[in-house]
Amino acid sequence: MIEPVLAIHGGAGAISRAKTTPELRQQYEAALAHILESAGAMLAQGATAVDTVAEAVRLLEECPLFNAGHGAVFTSEGKHELDASIMDGATLDSGAVANVTIVRNPVLAAKAVMENSAHVFFVGEGAENFARSHGLELVDPSFFSTPARREQLEQVQRSGSGEMLLDHDAQALSFAPLDERRKLGTVGAVALDSHGNLAAATSTGGMTNKQPGRVGDAPLVGAGCYANNRSCAVSTTGTGEAFIRLVAAYDVSAQMEYGGATLVDAAESVVHEKLSKIGGSGGLIAVDAQGHVTMPFNTEGMYRGYIYPGQSPIVAIHAQ
Repeated sequence: MIEPVLAIHGGAGAISRAKTTPELRQQYEAALAHILESAGAMLAQGATAVDTVAEAVRLLEECPLFNAGHGAVFTSEGKHELDASIMDGATLDSGAVANVTIVRNPVLAAKAVMENSAHVFFVGEGAENFARSHGLELVDPSFFSTPARREQLEQVQRSGSGEMLLDHDAQALSFAPLDERRKLGTVGAVALDSHGNLAAATSTGGMTNKQPGRVGDAPLVGAGCYANNRSCAVSTTGTGEAFIRLVAAYDVSAQMEYGGATLVDAAESVVHEKLSKIGGSGGLIAVDAQGHVTMPFNTEGMYRGYIYPGQSPIVAIHAQ
């Protein structure tokens, strides 16, 4: 009998233990646990892996602690550009959207593309029109803003460096359990359902002060998201350009399918060998067709967790 499993991540980064209090750590851990329990309940009741990862990522998008949806970071123009992707391991069907500005839950737009279009990837206004035509909720762009994210952008721009920073990089949220100067922001989920099917989904608000129009790995199938029943489901988080150059999510699958690597060995190879060689930082979560879970990262921490139906969720932030 197949034992379903769900794993999620909320971004990777470096630890700042001096700024961590038990209360603040608990806030992040409680958010992860709640999302695992909510989406995991669907999986326990027979939901598909696709529906489960979509719901898990939707909940992550709704939580302002993470850089996706409500709480997304600002571009250099003081706006929000959101990206997401999803993939069905049973069929290899996939959908993605990028640079959307008014779609409340980009992961649901990606899912709509996968399920209702002959195409895979829509961007900008075209993606928003597609979402509108399929009844998805649209919001004023201010919905995604939070005071902390605004202050983050202003701090970066006041510095005059002109650089782009990953997730909360400007220390505006200096209370967070991870060092926000180094935190890499994406959210994602992978799942194996009771039918033996795999799925993955990834979503992001991008990079603070990024040039408008920049797209990272999150919406790119094979880079930030991949699922194939013959191997595994993967969602990544980190320096997007490096994950794109490696086609990182697909590489994990390819090492398993063509080279006979185990899930753990393939994921470790990508994160600790290949990614590090080109200066990439971050991590990934992955589950294989047998229900094994791995969550490697080459930073000092990653918001992460997993749940098997009928069991309590396991969540962590710092490296063990």
